[in-house]
Amino acid sequence: MANTIDMEKQPLLEQQEEPEQELTLTQLQANVRTAQRAYFKAWSKSTSGKWNKRIMIATTTFLTFFMIFCFGVIVTDGLTDHAETWHLPEKVALEAHIMSKCRDAKDCLHDMILPAMQNISGKVDFKLSYIGTVTDDDDGVLCEHGPEECLGNMIELCAAHLYPDPKTYLGFTMCLTRQYDDIPKRTLVEDCALEHSISMDALNRCTDKDEGRYATDMLRSSFNHTAKAGVTKSCTVRLDNEVRCVRDGGNWKDCEGGSSAEDLVADVLKLYSARWNY
Repeated sequence: MANTIDMEKQPLLEQQEEPEQELTLTQLQANVRTAQRAYFKAWSKSTSGKWNKRIMIATTTFLTFFMIFCFGVIVTDGLTDHAETWHLPEKVALEAHIMSKCRDAKDCLHDMILPAMQNISGKVDFKLSYIGTVTDDDDGVLCEHGPEECLGNMIELCAAHLYPDPKTYLGFTMCLTRQYDDIPKRTLVEDCALEHSISMDALNRCTDKDEGRYATDMLRSSFNHTAKAGVTKSCTVRLDNEVRCVRDGGNWKDCEGGSSAEDLVADVLKLYSARWNY
């Protein structure tokens, strides 16, 4: 009887466990992220984890700097190769040998040199040199038109020394040469200095330096340079260290390529373009 009661109390079917609820994709992803965070947190606290992290940071830093270095080398090499391939050619030597108190110098500068320089100043290495004689006396220099011409030469040389841009000192020299008979009168020098933004104090210091020896030495050096070039006529224009044209006695001489400013410009451009390094 007891057994019958016990059996009656038992359920007809075995009680089944309720199935676990299936997680959604979002929940699974969240669980994965939680697990990853827990793992990396535990990993970073371990001794080996700290060292591995340091190694990774150091390696990453090294690789970054190495890539920057390589990039810099590549860029530098490219710029260097480009500069070597396309560097500007050497300027063409252009020189005028003159005397400051000379009419031919005036015509030469006015008719040829100045208008040509307006077009070729960036392509030539221009220089004014002077014609005279080096002596053994106290002054050490002798000029065809007397001591006043020597002083005029020195003033122009000082201007070129103090203001090496031809736009300045060549303009100043042309200003003086327009009234070459009045060189080296102070009023003329002051007016031309003012016109071309040249300091009279600087000119005076240059001509008076070392009791005049400094300017005299510059003039002696210019005379020697002219003599070495074999030039005796004012005005003689030399291009690329060769006589290009001579103005003497009011006439142009030895000007095979022509005596105009345009002719000189054409010759300079031809020489300059031939020096391009491709």
